[in-house]
Amino acid sequence: MNATPPRSSPLALTVLALLHYKPLHPYGIQRLIKDWGKEQVVNVSQRASLYRTIERLHGAGLIEILETGRDQLYPERTVYEVTDAGRDTARAWLEEMLGAPKAEFPEFPAALSNLLLLSPEEMADTLDRRATALAEKLDGIESGLLEEKAQGLPRVTRLETEYLRAVTDAELEWVRAVVKDLRAGRITWTPEVLDAFAEGAGEQ
Repeated sequence: MNATPPRSSPLALTVLALLHYKPLHPYGIQRLIKDWGKEQVVNVSQRASLYRTIERLHGAGLIEILETGRDQLYPERTVYEVTDAGRDTARAWLEEMLGAPKAEFPEFPAALSNLLLLSPEEMADTLDRRATALAEKLDGIESGLLEEKAQGLPRVTRLETEYLRAVTDAELEWVRAVVKDLRAGRITWTPEVLDAFAEGAGEQ
């Protein structure tokens, strides 16, 4: 058994959290993630990643096998339950993730740092497409929140959706403002200006 717990991840934390409620087999975990809307913040699109996470948690002693069953409708299913070490680890991970902002490297900021490969017009058109996609995403999040509220779910179960709404709304507002500045010529550049800047920076 591993003495060192696996590194925290959104999926690993979610698996431990769901097993706090009741023992589950991997398919049950995946179904609950989707039924509870957690696929918005946890990637379970590939079942293999879920099984690898479960294997790591089991190898570290954070979960253990409760039983292995089989019936006529389903193949053999291993049911897992969380251990005391898993409960302690989940709590530690949760407090760390909530309390300490972590340096992350999402695609969008990386793309923004290299957008000088495009012309101002191309950049405006590209960000316009992103704004349209963000607006559609925001509509979907709003619909989801209304549905969750209609189901009578307590607000604590909707906080991640509220956060996604706030972040998406803020990004949409920012992208639209940048597009507006690009269209108005308040953000502009030319290859000559960039070449001169790069040459000057290289001589420092």
